[in-house]
Amino acid sequence: MKAIESLLPPVIPTLMIGASGAALFHAIGFPAAAVTGPATTVAAATLMGVRTQVPLRLCDIIFIVIGTQIGSTVTPEVISAAMTWPLSLFVLTVTLIAIMILVPLCLRLIFGHRPVTAFLSSAPGHLTFTLGLAADLKADVPQVVLIQTVRVFLLTLMVPVLVSLWGVTGTATFAGQGTSSWIDLAIVLALALAVGLGLKRLSVPAPLLIGSMAVSAITHGTGLVSGIAPNWMTLAAFVGMGSLIGSRFGSVDRLLLRNAFLAGLMSTLVGCAVAALGAYIAALLIGLPPAALFLAFAPGGVEVMAALAIETGLEPALVAAHHVFRLTVLGMLLPMFALRYRQK
Repeated sequence: MKAIESLLPPVIPTLMIGASGAALFHAIGFPAAAVTGPATTVAAATLMGVRTQVPLRLCDIIFIVIGTQIGSTVTPEVISAAMTWPLSLFVLTVTLIAIMILVPLCLRLIFGHRPVTAFLSSAPGHLTFTLGLAADLKADVPQVVLIQTVRVFLLTLMVPVLVSLWGVTGTATFAGQGTSSWIDLAIVLALALAVGLGLKRLSVPAPLLIGSMAVSAITHGTGLVSGIAPNWMTLAAFVGMGSLIGSRFGSVDRLLLRNAFLAGLMSTLVGCAVAALGAYIAALLIGLPPAALFLAFAPGGVEVMAALAIETGLEPALVAAHHVFRLTVLGMLLPMFALRYRQK
């Protein structure tokens, strides 16, 4: 393995391991295999000492493809259904606040974490902003990084399983749309890149994903373009996303990782329980499947949850919209919550 690593750039074995994991998980029938399989196998390889990496430029391509695919689901029916979303967005806000109170409390009581470290370790998103606050507030930064990494990894594995147990039947989200012509696809991808880079200059979270979602939604919703990206392109993006998650376990202290895994597991379980309760309440209010709303409420990264929404066929536009809203609200709540720790 070491000889192979010395001859190839790390991205190649990383994606090969990820693709093998996707095939394995698909063969055993694991939910969302194209994402969960690569995340697991690449994480295992990374922890065994294999040098894994997904370059930033490739990450940008992955986010653009996933965002474009989500935007292509916007139809007049989706727009009509969106009129009921404010109710679920309100429940999502309450759920988010509950997670930000309950999870840090559990970390303090069970693992003895300092209040500021417990708070930042459990923040359900905005990792870059969270790490900036961790340094400014003198939290245990390595602990925060590891718990957050474990949390995202476990959510990637657990959410598809929980969704499948909640009665998801695997709707054919893209049935009948057909594949886009290469001209339409090139136009959407070029516009998505331009808008995404513009949002990046404005420091918008997940700019390329949000930019491509917006461009694709507008162009598909107005009929300027039609169809979806080829299946191979979407599948490759899923494998890349899962591989990216798994590659984040490089160069970590094993003892620290063990403690962080237990804390991250508890954070994930408590966060998922609160999200499931909120999703069930929202489902009663707006009449959508609880499984779809659970995916929309799950406290994971917007890119990962958006990919899972496409892979499971559960209302991708609704899921993406809720996670973008969650990041917006979280961006306001984090500084407000952090003030109490700055004053101590």
